[in-house]
Amino acid sequence: MKEWPLFEIFIRSSHGLAHRHVGSLHAADENMALQAARDVYTRRGEGTSMWVVRSSHIVASAPEDKELNFDAADTKPYRHPTFFDVPEEVGHM
Repeated sequence: MKEWPLFEIFIRSSHGLAHRHVGSLHAADENMALQAARDVYTRRGEGTSMWVVRSSHIVASAPEDKELNFDAADTKPYRHPTFFDVPEEVGHM
């Protein structure tokens, strides 16, 4: 028997704007994954929307590429706000 594909489940809570990864599950297709995710991850009605994404469709950076991907701004000091004057009217920065 062939194994069903793995899906990653993301839920947007009623108190947030971003979807948050809540878990994974196997399902035959996207519709079954959505139904199973609803049954497993939203029992208390805490979400407002849900995404199901095949794990094989997710492209991720490798942990060993952390420096290459995230430390590049250190060599570009002009990207830091220390070179800019913030007007007093903008009090929340």
